[in-house]
Amino acid sequence: MDALEIPTINILYVDDEAHNLETFKANFRKYYNIFTAISAGDAKIVLKANEIHVLITDQKMPGTTGTQLLEDAVQLYPLQTRIMLTAYSDKNSIMDAFHKGLVFKYIDKPYNPEELKVLIDEAYEVYKLKRIKEKLYLEWLKINSDIEIASRNKT
Repeated sequence: MDALEIPTINILYVDDEAHNLETFKANFRKYYNIFTAISAGDAKIVLKANEIHVLITDQKMPGTTGTQLLEDAVQLYPLQTRIMLTAYSDKNSIMDAFHKGLVFKYIDKPYNPEELKVLIDEAYEVYKLKRIKEKLYLEWLKINSDIEIASRNKT
């Protein structure tokens, strides 16, 4: 297996309604390793303890909104791909999240499980591409450093 391949896709779904969390698990547990959180605070604990590849969050939650959670996540876990899942058509919040680069896509509730699976798979592909980009960038930095050292040693 390639060093960049990850055998299990870790998904975190954040929603303040327990029924939505259970439905999500039932729909997707055979495809992915599912983590759930009922609040942004609980989500931060899961994020800290696990490598989450795709973060899916509801927008309207008590306390911290999905957008606020995404703002924190993008700073701490920049490779992660994020999706907003919402029943509310708060277009301003959604557009703001896109402009800030917080979300890859958003999908309305109730979601179609097949469509959401396709979206999650696309989000994971984006995650893998970000990892490849990061690996290539680090290799480029090393090569440049090696060239600079060799150049200094010649003089």
